[in-house]
Amino acid sequence: MKRYYPLCLALASGILLSAGWPPLPMPFLLFIAFVPLFLLGEQPLSRIKFLAGCFLTLLIWNIITTWWMWNSTAEGAMSAIVANCLFMSLPWLAYYNVRKRLGVNTALFALVTSWMTFEYIHLNWELSWPWLTLGNGFASVPDMVQWYQFTGTSGGTLWILLVNVLVFRLWLSAQHNRNGKNRQLVVLLLTALVLPLLCSYLVFREESFEATINKSHREILIIQPNIDPYSKFETGTQDAQLNLLVHLSESGLDSNTRLVVWPETAINLPRGIEEDSIRNNFIVRPVWDFLARHPRLKLLSGIEGYRRYTEDPHSPYAFQFPGSPNYWYESFNTAALLDSTGIVLRYHKSKLVPGVESLPSFLKFMAPIFEKFGGTTGGYARQDERTVLVDSASGLKAAPAICYESIYGEFMTGFLRNGANLICVITNDGWWGNTAGHRQHLAYARLRAIESRRWVVRSANTGISAVIDPMGRITERKGWDERGYIKVNIPTRTEMTFYARNGDLLSKLMVVLCIAILGYSGFRYLAAVRKQ
Repeated sequence: MKRYYPLCLALASGILLSAGWPPLPMPFLLFIAFVPLFLLGEQPLSRIKFLAGCFLTLLIWNIITTWWMWNSTAEGAMSAIVANCLFMSLPWLAYYNVRKRLGVNTALFALVTSWMTFEYIHLNWELSWPWLTLGNGFASVPDMVQWYQFTGTSGGTLWILLVNVLVFRLWLSAQHNRNGKNRQLVVLLLTALVLPLLCSYLVFREESFEATINKSHREILIIQPNIDPYSKFETGTQDAQLNLLVHLSESGLDSNTRLVVWPETAINLPRGIEEDSIRNNFIVRPVWDFLARHPRLKLLSGIEGYRRYTEDPHSPYAFQFPGSPNYWYESFNTAALLDSTGIVLRYHKSKLVPGVESLPSFLKFMAPIFEKFGGTTGGYARQDERTVLVDSASGLKAAPAICYESIYGEFMTGFLRNGANLICVITNDGWWGNTAGHRQHLAYARLRAIESRRWVVRSANTGISAVIDPMGRITERKGWDERGYIKVNIPTRTEMTFYARNGDLLSKLMVVLCIAILGYSGFRYLAAVRKQ
């Protein structure tokens, strides 16, 4: 049995992480999920064997919680899972090295700072895939983390790591029969568990009171067309799709409706739509006719668009038209605000899915491999500015989150600082089928509501469309694989939370501390080498 003890520890950690993850409402398991890996570090293992155990844990966690990517692309799923596990192993490499040089207490501090630094980098670089950010683990139980309005998800990550560290330290102390130390650790552990919950309760009471104050309401209509994502881009289907979207919109709106929300790429053609001339595109005519019949109405819709240039724009995202050396184009995944005259305002998706919507610049040499396995070597152009889609007539100022942009908390605060009083998520989660993927995606949007204290309206092609209040509670929803609409009256909010004003200060602090502790560890290592 002793021979398999390290394997059992790795398996236990992976199972705890998976069982504690959304959509399952058992996040308390995350508070002990890393303890088996800390125990693994106490075993007389080489660096390679320790990292192999950590990799196994992370592989189990990634497979069980994100296997649904396979339904979209098998090769992409395998690549994403393996790469994510390798990146997640780096903090554990830091833990092992620092433990050897500076002891277990310093190593635990290094693990906390290294993990949070990894998460921050993983949110902001070109190969970003932050689906399993630890702080997302509370998405199914938002009442526990109402204080995210101050810290964002990085606060949840720190909470999970801190409790794991204290549980492990209590175990070590118990092994050495340190009764006085045990009592101190028990008090610290209980404080670490209870204090954030108490803060959530107090913040929740205050926010619930604010929500009862009368404010002007705007009626919004959210459309869920339930169109098969694998056939929606086929030639000749666009007329039927637009007629369906218009029919659902006409069925739900009334004289009080001010905004209709359609899902991601609801307006599309197999090769995209030229945005600058979209008003003259006869395929889109049903949209203009619909808006002309309702002049007080605005439509927020996803568009599969492109822009054409007669001169080389010298953009890394621009490509020449096939057979037309004098024309270039950039493709966009667009969220646009429309009225009967055309596009009023537009935003081009910035957070692009690596390998699917873009190829990171440092992986351009792998372009032939990506193309062979169905990936992209060019994909969409991205927009750096956070454009708020403002309807001056109704006062609605929407922060458009296209697809998985809604899992980026600090990114979304840029829209709030630009004046957004509402978050609109438009997405197409049907690629994954009826799996945990679309339910996790919905749950993560609840955290954006808490961080910003904004209402969130979510239009998902195949579901789940929903309305989320500023406390992260889902007030309305349209189920998976259903066709219909949600009509809702919501108040707009302009108050800025600490997190919205300042961004992810906690993670930035952890980056500084991580550099300091790893730098000191490296200095000690080099000093020891010189003495030899």
